[in-house]
Amino acid sequence: MSKYVPKIIIHGGAINPDSGEFLEGIQKAILEGMKILKSGGNALDAVTEAIYTLEQNPIFNAGKGAWPNLKGEVELDAIIMDGKNLKAGAVAAVKNVKSPIKLARKIMEETDHILIVGSGAEELARAFGLFEQHKVPEERLKQWQDIKQNLMLGKDVPLMSYWKKISKWAKIGDTVGAVAMDKEGSVAAGTSSGGFPMKLPGRVGDVPLIGCSTYADNEAGGVSITGHGEVVMTYTLAKRIVDLMREGYSAKFATEWMVNYINELTAGKALLAVIAIDKNGNFGSARNTDKTPHAFMDETMNKPMFHFSKIITTQ
Repeated sequence: MSKYVPKIIIHGGAINPDSGEFLEGIQKAILEGMKILKSGGNALDAVTEAIYTLEQNPIFNAGKGAWPNLKGEVELDAIIMDGKNLKAGAVAAVKNVKSPIKLARKIMEETDHILIVGSGAEELARAFGLFEQHKVPEERLKQWQDIKQNLMLGKDVPLMSYWKKISKWAKIGDTVGAVAMDKEGSVAAGTSSGGFPMKLPGRVGDVPLIGCSTYADNEAGGVSITGHGEVVMTYTLAKRIVDLMREGYSAKFATEWMVNYINELTAGKALLAVIAIDKNGNFGSARNTDKTPHAFMDETMNKPMFHFSKIITTQ
C-alpha cells in the first residue's frame, strides 16, 4: 500500500468571490481532478483536468472567460510542470485555443521546447486539434467595454494607475491554478490566465514563465500562484517557495512566509494568493486578499474543504 494519499488543491483567482457560482465552479473542478486521482491516475492528469474545467467556465479569467486586452483581443497564457522529471510546457499570448493548459501539456510532451508563443502556439493548436476561434462571452465583453468607456471619460479606474504606480492594476487581474500529488508521491502544478483587462497587446505576465507562477519538483513540492504578475516575475516566487520546501519547511510555512514577505516589500499593495503541496503531502495556502475561491481535497474526504487559506495582512 502506498504511503502517499492522493490530493489536490486549486484556486480560481486572487480577487474572485469565494462564494456562489465561483465556489460552485471550484468545487466542480476539484472533483474532476480528484476523480482521476481516486481511480489511480497521476497528478499531471488531475491538474490538467481541474484547470481545463476552470478554463471552460466563462466566469473565470482563463480560457473561455479570459479578459480582452487593450485592442479587445484575448491572449492566453498557461503552464504545466511535472515534478517527477522537471519537464514543463507553456504557451503565451496565444489567441484561438480551446484549452491553453492542454496545449501547454502537448508542448511539454511532444516538442523539444518549454514555451511557445503567439502564432506559433496557434499553429500547434491546429496540429493537436486544440484550435478554436475565441469568442468573448457577452458578460465579459460588457465588463471590458465599461472599463474602456470609463478610461476614455477620464474616470477613476484602478488600471489607470498602473502606468504611474504598478501595484494598483492588480485589483482587476486574475488566474486559475492547481497542484496535485498522486499515489506514487509525484507532484504536478499548473496555472492558466487571460491576464488583466486592457493589458497591452503582446504582454506576457508571470504565468507561462517557469519558476514564476508555477513550479513542481518531487524532491520538494509544487506551487501555483495568482496575483500581481510583475511582482511574481521579479522575485520568481514559485521557485523560491519550492526551495523553502526543499529546505524542509512545510507548504503551510512556505506559502505564509512568502505572502508576508511580499506584503513587507510592497506595503501590502501587490495582490497575491498561493497554493502548494510539499513532498510530504502537506498542503498550504496563503493570500493577502479577503477573496480568492479555493479548495482542497484528498481521497479520504467525502467532499472538498473550502475557506481555509490564511489571510495575511500588513502590520
